Amino acid sequence: MADIHSPSGIPVKPAYGPGDGPTSGDSLGAPGQFPFTRGVQATMYRGRLWTMRQYAGFGTAAETNARFKHLLEAGQTGLSVAFDLPTQMGIDSDSPRALGEVGRVGVAIDTVDDMHVLLGGLPLDRVSTSMTINATASTLLAMYIVVAEERGIARGALSGTIQNDILKEYVARGTYVYPPKPSLALIAETFRFCAEEVPQWNPISISGYHMREAGATAVQEIAFTFANALAYVQAAVDAGLAVDAFAPRLSFFFACHNDLFEEVAKFRAARRLWARLMRERYGASDASCRMRFHTQTGGVTLTAQQPLNNVVRVAVQSLAATLGGTQSLHTNGYDEALALPTAEAATLALRTQQIVAYESGVTQTVDPLAGSYYVESLTDELERRAVELILKVAELGGAAQAIEAGFMQQEIGQSAYAHQLAVEAGQRVVIGVNKFGDGAEPPVIPTPDFSQLAAEQRARLAAVKASRDGTAVAACLGVLEAAVRAGETRLMPLILDAVRARASVGEISDALERVWGKYR
Repeated sequence: MADIHSPSGIPVKPAYGPGDGPTSGDSLGAPGQFPFTRGVQATMYRGRLWTMRQYAGFGTAAETNARFKHLLEAGQTGLSVAFDLPTQMGIDSDSPRALGEVGRVGVAIDTVDDMHVLLGGLPLDRVSTSMTINATASTLLAMYIVVAEERGIARGALSGTIQNDILKEYVARGTYVYPPKPSLALIAETFRFCAEEVPQWNPISISGYHMREAGATAVQEIAFTFANALAYVQAAVDAGLAVDAFAPRLSFFFACHNDLFEEVAKFRAARRLWARLMRERYGASDASCRMRFHTQTGGVTLTAQQPLNNVVRVAVQSLAATLGGTQSLHTNGYDEALALPTAEAATLALRTQQIVAYESGVTQTVDPLAGSYYVESLTDELERRAVELILKVAELGGAAQAIEAGFMQQEIGQSAYAHQLAVEAGQRVVIGVNKFGDGAEPPVIPTPDFSQLAAEQRARLAAVKASRDGTAVAACLGVLEAAVRAGETRLMPLILDAVRARASVGEISDALERVWGKYR
């Protein structure tokens, strides 16, 4: 019989028995108890379902607002915002550098007035909002807070998450602006601000998803995510914050791919490993050791060929995420390998979650795969291999140094290359691509007129600039830049002042960049 390995290269035996993996004791524990292998709540989905949070961002704030309302009416329970690349990189829509990119992969937000349109009519005190934003996360959080403020909603009532995970941008995604050191300091400042001012807000979502999209294995996804997470925790501690003042609000973001059992084991291993790291390194309380995470089904697993097959892939991945104990879930539309998801595809993706939640039976008992010889063995082996990789990162001086040395990038690149070779050789089957293909051309999905959309966005920004108090804007930006030059760390109040004055994302980003410089 040929040797079989999981996608992470773990050998898979023909059968597993009582000697494979623990079924009790300190490594397994009870649901809701350290080390949280079996889940972060004692009752899990019997007490409350995961948040169904579909990711959306479509060119203009008005179009995205309409999609949010459609999804909420369809039963979505949380919002998730995709921003266009200029917004993510601190570039205004009227900049030559934004040409051809405005609104193309998400919503364009230039000033708080755009954010007002994006969130118009949405109950911000009753729905949580996740924002996929990193280098400019502090500014977009400030805009969200100012929208609530100007609508009479208290900060304490706001709940949501900013991704705010800059280290993985240097590894796998590329929407960085400033060098690592000031970026980490700004992240520590958002930790402080949220702990003091917005207590229900998660100040970071430490993301393995984008590294997995770049080709990381499940082992690498766990290890590099946690190496980055430890760097953020240490930066906050070095800034004078007590671990238990901010760590309970840390959140994580993982991908979910097609190998159901390895993915379930990955989530279980990650929960246990994070709990152990926080307890052993920082003496953290149970609240700080609970690893809460969002999951998105694997974008890179979707195929343009036979796109309806993606419905099945997403269903398998949804099942793995929920069997693994996710706290929130985004399910991809079947047409996302071709274009931004249509309303039909987005609704079907949401219905997939709802069928898993209400018809599959997975919510009836906690951690239903616990005690499976195979799953417990995989859980142990994934944790062991992840620890080995984390130690290698530590030997290089930590996450920032490992990234500077290209270690994470090289490891992920090698895994991506090996996966592609296996697909091309037919050793790893992708239905409709290298097996059971039908030769049909992928369907064509109409796309918006992005040039018209960009022109309208530039006109909106020009109108704001014409109507605002330019002197007040310049004063706020001057105070912010002077504070950065003086090495002050409490920057969030100053960013909020600039946002209230209608300073743009690009203007605020430029004020910081003039002092910190640009990372290349």
